[in-house]
Amino acid sequence: MEKREIRMKKRIKRIRGTRTCGGGSHKKRRGKGSKGGSGNAGAYEHHFVRSLKMGIRKGKHKSQLPLQNRSAEKTVNVGELEAMLEELVEKGKAEEKADGSGIYLDATQLGIEKILGKGKVTRKLTLRANKISRAAKEKIERAGGEVKEEVEVEVASGV
Repeated sequence: MEKREIRMKKRIKRIRGTRTCGGGSHKKRRGKGSKGGSGNAGAYEHHFVRSLKMGIRKGKHKSQLPLQNRSAEKTVNVGELEAMLEELVEKGKAEEKADGSGIYLDATQLGIEKILGKGKVTRKLTLRANKISRAAKEKIERAGGEVKEEVEVEVASGV
């Protein structure tokens, strides 16, 4: 004779036949009272997990960065620029010099305002940019290239 395992019924199966299906008193689940507020109420209190899943950010103005940490400049690292070079030459946004002395790139035409120094430079580059960090300049010159930095001059108004 085979032995059969006796399993307990799942709780929901047990509850289904009852009047309130496990909700306690029949008065509790009426109307909109038990949902914990409307909209994003309780997003960082009793509805914390829901707000994390929905991607709700805390605070009205606290979610923005402080002014000193914000930067509107478009910056690119030297390593990223090195990786994009072949593609830029193909598209005609950078020129490979005929005498084989490297590649000429005008970063201002690409909308890049500042070049930063993270990454490696292996090719000779003649780079023209509005701003460039000291580390980026050193890396480009160490690889045999040169940097032409454009200096913006502010004109004072005659008021």
